[in-house]
Amino acid sequence: MSTSLTFTDDGVEVVYRGTEFTLEKDLIEEATGKPYRDVTDHEVLRIVDEDPDFDGEPVRIGDVL
Repeated sequence: MSTSLTFTDDGVEVVYRGTEFTLEKDLIEEATGKPYRDVTDHEVLRIVDEDPDFDGEPVRIGDVL
């Protein structure tokens, strides 16, 4: 089952194993030690899933927004 990430200015909407939740911008910055827009989708996946299945190259949140 894949994990779905939707990026917003306030955080990331996540669907993980059928559960929907939001990772707030501040939490992501604290977990990565980086400004929100510099965090990549792969880094967010690592927060959500201990063994993520990466698809493609990492993309910065700032490039998505």
